[in-house]
Amino acid sequence: MWTVFGTWRRVSRVRRLPADLYTSRPALTQPPINNLRRNLLSSAYSTMAQDKYRLPVNVQPSHYEVTVWTDLKTCKFGGFVNISLDIHEETSTVELNSNDLVLGQASIYSDASQSLQLQSGQAVDKEQQRVAFTFPKALPAGSKAQLKLAFDGALKSSMRGYYMSAYEEKGETKHYALTQFEAIDARAAFPCWDEPLLKATFAITMVSHADTVNLSNMPAISEEAYEPGNNANTDTEISKLLSSLPAEHKWKITKFETTPPMSSYIVAYANGPFVHLEQKVVMPLSGKTVPLRIYSTPDVIHQAAFALDVAARVIPIYETVFDVEYPLPKLDTLVASDFDAGAMENWGLITGRTNALLLDPARADIHAQKNVAKTQSHEVAHMWFGNITTMRWWDNLYLNEGFATLMGEVIILNKIFPEWKANSEFISDHLHSALALDAKLSSHPIEVECPDASYIDQIFDALSYSKAASVLRMLCDYVGEEKFLKGVSLYLKKNLYKNTVTNDLFEGISTATGLDTISIMDNWIKKQGFPVITVTENANGIHVRQDRFIETGQVDPKENETIWKVPLSILTVDKDGKATVDKSALLEDRETDITLDNSQAFKLNAGTVGVYRVLYTPERLAKIAAEASKDNSIFSLDDRMGILYDVNALSKAGLAKISDALTVMELLGSNEKEYLVWSTIAESLGGLTSTFWESPETVELVRALIRSLFVPIVKRLGYEYSAEEPLDVTQLRTLAISMAGGSGQDQGVIDELKSRFAHYMSTGDDSKIPADLQGSVFIAAVKYGGRAEYEAVLKIQENPPTPTARIAAIRAMANTRDPELIDQTFSYILNKSRDQDVVYYWRGFQSNIHARRQIATFFKQNYSTFMKRFDGNSTMRYLVPLAFGALSTKDDVKSIEEFFEGKDNSTYHMSLAQTLETIRTRIGYIERSLDDLTGWLAKWDKRSKL
Repeated sequence: MWTVFGTWRRVSRVRRLPADLYTSRPALTQPPINNLRRNLLSSAYSTMAQDKYRLPVNVQPSHYEVTVWTDLKTCKFGGFVNISLDIHEETSTVELNSNDLVLGQASIYSDASQSLQLQSGQAVDKEQQRVAFTFPKALPAGSKAQLKLAFDGALKSSMRGYYMSAYEEKGETKHYALTQFEAIDARAAFPCWDEPLLKATFAITMVSHADTVNLSNMPAISEEAYEPGNNANTDTEISKLLSSLPAEHKWKITKFETTPPMSSYIVAYANGPFVHLEQKVVMPLSGKTVPLRIYSTPDVIHQAAFALDVAARVIPIYETVFDVEYPLPKLDTLVASDFDAGAMENWGLITGRTNALLLDPARADIHAQKNVAKTQSHEVAHMWFGNITTMRWWDNLYLNEGFATLMGEVIILNKIFPEWKANSEFISDHLHSALALDAKLSSHPIEVECPDASYIDQIFDALSYSKAASVLRMLCDYVGEEKFLKGVSLYLKKNLYKNTVTNDLFEGISTATGLDTISIMDNWIKKQGFPVITVTENANGIHVRQDRFIETGQVDPKENETIWKVPLSILTVDKDGKATVDKSALLEDRETDITLDNSQAFKLNAGTVGVYRVLYTPERLAKIAAEASKDNSIFSLDDRMGILYDVNALSKAGLAKISDALTVMELLGSNEKEYLVWSTIAESLGGLTSTFWESPETVELVRALIRSLFVPIVKRLGYEYSAEEPLDVTQLRTLAISMAGGSGQDQGVIDELKSRFAHYMSTGDDSKIPADLQGSVFIAAVKYGGRAEYEAVLKIQENPPTPTARIAAIRAMANTRDPELIDQTFSYILNKSRDQDVVYYWRGFQSNIHARRQIATFFKQNYSTFMKRFDGNSTMRYLVPLAFGALSTKDDVKSIEEFFEGKDNSTYHMSLAQTLETIRTRIGYIERSLDDLTGWLAKWDKRSKL
């Protein structure tokens, strides 16, 4: 799954699984699978302490027949399940998950007694989302049984479970329904054992309006219109069901092939007026032709081709790299108008939001292209890593998400789009964000206990995704990519259709490499935090010491007990100027001496692959920066990005001076050609204006520095884009214009952006707004314009030509400086905005210093409304840090603590703690660094005017 801080993810037949792993409908008993499952589950659960948060293990499912009807007119659904059960211990009670469903009377047929029983009792636990059925006679241990249960539910706009989504077509609002089950919402669509370890096969049957399309994980094996009295082959139960549905509608029945053994959270189905595009791919291992389809509503299908093409390009590469055949007969993607996350890896039916999967080739900027490609590649990686082989419990979520991030967004993406420099971009997209979060005392280990449901949802964060991907990338670099991927292949082959824990993965990599990777990786995975490596020089080389890095720079000895095994990746230069990198160096102790020639240039963490910071003396840092600023420097693009990120983080922590960071930025900016280094500089300087926003004179000097660095680039590159120009030029132009315009310091850039929007307003022609400049133009128009510009952007938001245009318009609306328009935007959020879009307004407001305190007040005033509106999904854990995270005084901390006192924060307590820690850290940073910052800027200002 891609979170909203990333993005997200679809009928025909392909290959079949080997007979010993998969049996198609109608067979319900699969002895080889059941015996394997029973042994696996028994072994797994024997190591787990049962508690109130986990289902009993005495009864477990092996196969589901799920029949679901959908009425898009009444916004209702329902159906029944027939679940084949293995009875491990004698019991008269069967307990499973159900949430927000109306359940019928349960019946159970025992193979042992050849008898059918109706329930004699029913107990519902709303808190744990469970129902327990009691039957008159006990079910014997070692027997099999079939549980039958009807259910009904309402299609809500919750973006969880089986829910309703809306779209506009020719001025008319239309609806369709789809599922989103990860992590624990399959139980909101049908009664089930909703834990990842409890794998089973699923045979889905859908009953729907005849003029709609039904989709599920597997291909349809039959579809027929329902005509009362004329469907001789229709199941009696389905006939009874259909007879109870509104007779004024025409209905149809769609039956799908049975799935392989899989976890409930990747079951998926959808019903609506979908259309599709299709490609076919010949798979390299099996030689089978796999159809790939992408579905959407008719109004946007023309924007879906790129995502389909990415899927077609990456899926055969994954099969080759993993050396494991793609196990399903097809792969579909469904684009959803309303989606809580970014995208979701349902097996055979990827789902995702519009901006994660759609782009118009005529209007697509490079950011949109990357976003769609990363999303699709990430989700296709899950078809193996997560779906075939699944984490045993949510504490090992990173086994799914960290690996899909590394494979989907770096290793595989680099094979199809090498010009995107995916490995370098990973540093800014993932490594930096992971280290920023993990530098807090309120972070958590990659492998984190998550006993209850409210905790599970909160670990879909930068640690489970970005830090996990970062430590796997570090290991990959240390052992070599070829051996790393060989180990991954061994892991998958050993655990086909099974559930795994951390050591299973590292055992595979250890086998492939001959190294004890379990020992190397143990603390990286199971301990919170990461080290800073302090480097001092001596007569024979250097002395290195590791300590836990905390963003405040103050680490309590009790928080500094972990010793990581740190791949140092040491770059050195010989007397002939030849650079070499020693990737074998591993720091296994608190500190050690390393022999090298420190009269020459050197650097630790070559390529910025290590998950740590490096602290040099000011003198050595100056030498490194000087070398990095040279043409053809020995320090690569990745090294230069790492140098900048390290010195900025160290200055915030008080381990270096902010003036040192600014000096490094100025040095690198004097001769830099690469977009990603300029992007790192821009991020750092933007961070200063955001941090010191309540010191206007200081901020104006920082903005003047921004202008001095980026306006010359604007003048050199201009405003016109060419399809033939290098990608780096395109991205650098966009960045420079954004920074120069956003700084408010260059009237020429502002006027140019405003004039382009004025042309659009007067003519309706947007040809003067290139896709890559869309965001900058919209923001400049609203920020430096008035109501007319605001209303024009609002209309774009309500009827956007592309998903990216909608988001750009939302961010622009939130960048107004007019108090009345800020209030109007607040009103729009409350009354008109789509639920999935609210987070984009918040991001815009957080970047708008004229609205930061208003957004915090707005959140407080409407807290109960937002809690009710976003009950059950993940939005609140994003809104809390976006509402308060940019504040910077002790009074702010006190006010926030008082506001949340006594409130149930169980669904967002982690993000609240991290937000408060961020503000406290910022307060210390400002107090410690303001004089140093203003002093450096004053000297720079004098130099710049000479």
